[in-house]
Amino acid sequence: MAQFKKTQANETGFDVAYMIRMGLLAGIVAAYVAVIGMVRVFSERELIAGLFTLGQVLLLAPPLGLGYYMARQKGNGLPGINLLSGFIIGIVAALPLVLLIIMEQTIANIRTMFVNISPDLITVLTFNRENIYSGSLILLLVMGISGLLGAALPLLPERWRKAVVLGTAWTLGLGLMSELLINVLRPLLGTGFIRLIFQSGALRSFTAVNIFLIAFAFSIFWQTQGGVIRIRYRKVVAGRPKSVRYGGISLGGLILLALPWIVGTFLTDVLDNIGLYILMGLGLNIAVGLAGLLDLGYLTNFAVGAYVAGVLTSTGQYGHANLSFWLVIPIALLAAMLTGFVLALPVLRMRGDYLAIATLGFGQIIGALALSDWLAPYIGGAQGILAIPNPTIFGFSFSRPEHFYYIILAACLTMLFVSVRLNNSRTGRQWMALREDEDVAAAMGIDTTLTKLLAFTLSAAAGGVAGAIFAAKLGTVFPQSFNLLVSINVLSIIIVGGMGSIPGIVLGAFVLIGAPELLREFAEYRLLIYGALLIVVMLLRPEGLWPSATRRRELYDAMEANVDLTAPHPDAISHGQTAEAHKVD
Repeated sequence: MAQFKKTQANETGFDVAYMIRMGLLAGIVAAYVAVIGMVRVFSERELIAGLFTLGQVLLLAPPLGLGYYMARQKGNGLPGINLLSGFIIGIVAALPLVLLIIMEQTIANIRTMFVNISPDLITVLTFNRENIYSGSLILLLVMGISGLLGAALPLLPERWRKAVVLGTAWTLGLGLMSELLINVLRPLLGTGFIRLIFQSGALRSFTAVNIFLIAFAFSIFWQTQGGVIRIRYRKVVAGRPKSVRYGGISLGGLILLALPWIVGTFLTDVLDNIGLYILMGLGLNIAVGLAGLLDLGYLTNFAVGAYVAGVLTSTGQYGHANLSFWLVIPIALLAAMLTGFVLALPVLRMRGDYLAIATLGFGQIIGALALSDWLAPYIGGAQGILAIPNPTIFGFSFSRPEHFYYIILAACLTMLFVSVRLNNSRTGRQWMALREDEDVAAAMGIDTTLTKLLAFTLSAAAGGVAGAIFAAKLGTVFPQSFNLLVSINVLSIIIVGGMGSIPGIVLGAFVLIGAPELLREFAEYRLLIYGALLIVVMLLRPEGLWPSATRRRELYDAMEANVDLTAPHPDAISHGQTAEAHKVD
């Protein structure tokens, strides 16, 4: 009888135990982000004025996602059963949140244990209802609808599903960046037009609807006509390849040159920070992305470049040479390369985790030295180096973020050129061979010791230049600026963007450095978001957001090589065949 019920549940897709597990998982995630304070803090950022907040997105995302996952897993079930299952998942997901509401009302000293379970959180969970019982019912209903919508997505045709996802993403994304868009668009379009589109730093309802419809329509159009447009574009490019390429480069160059004067001082400062991390990411990509050497001590090169620039250019107590910034840049580069070379010598025989731990130790040693009394007479110790002058050229002083933008842009473009040349060089192929299998690379005649030394040394150069620009930009150098988070940020950019991918590094820097800078009120949750994003990338896109073609091919070839050939072939199951019929001789 039990076996019959189990078989019947599998055939209809209605599995109560499975739904309860999925619902509880979604509820635990939602309750966790509520207990740590993310829901309350994020609810202060409205996406659609008076209607939808970022905190509500956090609450509704778990049942929506697991409802979608359930419907994909139970794809052979009846549509009505899948929708009902999604609704039940949402209802179950709301139960831990209802429990939080009850605990806040019944346990007097609950905040001594969970400081974020507060009346403000209960207001968010009950959708501003004074009666917690009616608010709890609304929470149950809304969470259930969220799970139902997640289960409904796989039932849509693929074309419509992509359009719905794209429209929703654009609407929520622009709503999240509303304050940024207001600051950029107000000088261009005027206050009256801004008030027509935005309200209280968020999108108006009709604006959100129009954004969704435009994105939806564009997605449908591109899915139907995109192939034709691409074919026509290739024909045009094939007829005039040089003119199209040079025209695109010229247009991109003009946009990059004009960008700081379009977006304003604040956003330019954000772009400067992004540019510094792009520069360091391009450098670390040589060691990690190309050579496969896991370096967790990249802040060493960054710190060396900054302190060299500070000591050689400062006009204060710890300035020892009063040199020009432009002369110090190559000195900082060479000093960082020398540091990379020296620190690489002890770890040449190490691999994997041991290499990561050793390089992590180098970063901590540099931080300790910067704070030590031993070097304090030369680099200031905890007091740091002050009075670092602005770079000047022909009497012009680089004093504003808009000015430093061009220095950082020039450094990034130079490093980009070097990286592209290295990727396509004999040395680059040696690094890739080392990354894939060091023993095989050695058997092929590659000098692995020299190759590793070269990777560490050249990788350090970009860090030294970034440190020198950083010191000149701030006008000061303090040891507190060089902590482990610098290395983690740079490494995360490469992993999230795509190891060995230059466009991926740029995208990763905008995602991991630009977004937190624009959303500073959520800065305390940056590391948590980093960890969650890394987990999502590893599970859904292990090759990164914008992987290189080589890395994608290597990764999926390795995954296919690990496929269990004794497992039943998918086609064999449907035809009642066995895996033996599909084995390769």
